[in-house]
Amino acid sequence: MSVNRMRRTGIGSVLGIVLILLGGCRHGAEPGFESMFDGRSLEGWTPMMREGSGPGAWRVEEGTIVGDGDHGIGYLAWERGGIADFEMRLEYRFEGEGNSGVNIRARRDETGKRDFQAYHADLGHVGIGPIILGAWDFHTPGRREHACPRGTRLVIDAADRPALADLEDAVRLEDIRKGDWNRVRIVARGNRFRLYINDAPASEFVEHLPEERRLLRGMIQLQLHDPGMRVEFRNLRIRVDG
Repeated sequence: MSVNRMRRTGIGSVLGIVLILLGGCRHGAEPGFESMFDGRSLEGWTPMMREGSGPGAWRVEEGTIVGDGDHGIGYLAWERGGIADFEMRLEYRFEGEGNSGVNIRARRDETGKRDFQAYHADLGHVGIGPIILGAWDFHTPGRREHACPRGTRLVIDAADRPALADLEDAVRLEDIRKGDWNRVRIVARGNRFRLYINDAPASEFVEHLPEERRLLRGMIQLQLHDPGMRVEFRNLRIRVDG
C-alpha cells in the first residue's frame, strides 16, 4: 500500500469515526441520559390495553414506535417503574387527527373510574385545542381534576384550590408542526411539573397538596387514546433523578 493511500485511508477512518460520534450526540447521547427505545423492538416496554384490543396496536416501524388505533386503545408502559423525578425527551408525530400524550407517576386506579391514576402530559394534533395539545391533564379520581391548558401555569394550594396564570414565552400554535415531528421535554421535580414543545414552555403546574394526596412515583406510559388514530414516537431518552 502506498504512503498516499495509507494517508487517505487514515483520514477517511477518522472522518468516519467523527461522523458516528456526532450522530450519537444528536440523539440520545446527552450526558446523564439513557435511551428508552432500541429503534428495533418494544423490548423494555409493556402494552397495557383496553379489553378487546388486538395485537399490533403498539409496534415498531422504521425506527419509530407506532400507536395504531385500528387495533385497539390503551397504553404502552416503560418497564422500569417507581419513577419520581426525571427529565424525559422524545419526538412525536400524528398522522391525521388524534389524542395522545405521556402518563407520568402512573399507577393502577383502585377506584375503577380510570384505568390508571397519573399526571398526563397531553399531546394532540394541531387543531385539537389548547386543553389537549401542550396541556397538563389530571387523571386523579378522588381529587379535583384541574385544567392546565397550553400557555398556562397552574398552582394548586394545600386545600386543592387552583390558580392559573399566563406562562411567559409559551409555545405558539404556529411553532408546532402539523403532521410532522415535534420535540417534547417533560420535567418532574418534586411537586413541580413542566412540559415543553420544540424547546418552548407549553404548560406547567405546582401542587402543594399533602403528600398522601399526591402522586409521588410510578410508571411512565405512552397513550393511544382513540380508535382509528395513529401516533408515532422516536428518540425517547430519559435521565432519572429519583
